[in-house]
Order: sequence, then structure tokens, then C-alpha cells
Amino acid sequence: MKQTTPFVITISRQLGSGGAYIGQQLAKKLDIDYVDREILSLAAKQLALVEADLESRDERLLSFWNSFFHINGFAGDYQLPPQMNFPFDREIFDAETEVIKHIARDRSSVIIGRCGFQILREHYNCISLFLHADIAFRSKRVQEIYNLTHKAALEMITKNDKARTSYIETFTRKKWFDATQFDLTLDTGKAGLDKSVELILNYLEPVILSLKK
Repeated sequence: MKQTTPFVITISRQLGSGGAYIGQQLAKKLDIDYVDREILSLAAKQLALVEADLESRDERLLSFWNSFFHINGFAGDYQLPPQMNFPFDREIFDAETEVIKHIARDRSSVIIGRCGFQILREHYNCISLFLHADIAFRSKRVQEIYNLTHKAALEMITKNDKARTSYIETFTRKKWFDATQFDLTLDTGKAGLDKSVELILNYLEPVILSLKK
């Protein structure tokens, strides 16, 4: 699909719903960039951090006590350990926002997570997707990907859902599961991953053709 002006597909996804796989397949079939860790890498450079250090904060908020010590700096003779001397949540979000907006202006791409659906809400050539699935489908996939037990997979999903919900609602003031925030929502567990790719492409074709050239 030839397009003179960049268009962007944002994917918001539940852990285990196949967001990364579907995003990669869409990017491949549409011959556009798949953007995930690049956001993390560029934001880390902007903040003068090691990418691996920033990864632990990606799409997550500091805990209450980490935030408390971060804001107050020193507590008596107590000095913050190195891992607490990170930027504020807002600084990380702002850095990733700048990276996402730059990419969206520069080239057509599939952008994964990081509140892209809201950051690019005014981008005239943006299509936002939300991918979800039932817990059985997600748990099975997480077990396979991370080699976890069923119990560990459920715990991972619960923690991830809580972290992403808090992160998204803090910075967007929107409910993550509100379907009206997205152009298209899809239960990937019911459709299957490859069928989901096909369904999304069928939806995208007329939409992309109608986008502002």
C-alpha cells in the first residue's frame, strides 16, 4: 500500500493476547516498521539511562515508597540507593511520548503499547487497536512463552494487568478497557492469532485507503 503521508497503527494489548506477534505480522504485510523496544532505547538515550535500567520502569509506575523517597531525596542520613535515582514517572512518560510522536511524524509504523492510542489521538492518520483475550488463552500463551507454571502465569498476568491499568489511567485519565477509546477491539482468543491478523487487515485496507494522503 503506497502512502505518501505516514500512517500509524497503535496496538494496546493485554499480556498473552498476542499483541507483539500480531503487530509484527501487520508490519510485515503492510511493509511498515514495527516499533516496540526502539521507543525504550531512544527514551533511555534521551534520559541518559541504560536501556536495561529503564526497562524495569517501562509501562509501570514507581511503588508508593520509591516515589516517596524519590520526591523527598534524603531522609536524614539515608541516601537513595542507585536504583532509586531514576527519573520520575512523568519524565519517562514524556520522553516516550516525544519518541512516539517523532516516529509517527517520520514514518509509517505499528507502535506497541505505551499509551500510543492516546498520545496519537490527534494524529490524522492513526488507527488504534485494542487486543484482548480470556484468561485461559492468555495463561496458556504466557506459560509457553516464558516457560512458567499455570499458577506463575496467572500471577504474572494479574500483576501486568494491574501495572498497565494504573499506568494508562494515570497518564491518560482514560479507562483502559473502554472500547470507545479505540477504533477497533478484537478478542484474539476467539479468532486465533493468524485469523486476527487477517481480520485486522480486512478492516485496515479501506481505512488506510481513505486516510489523508
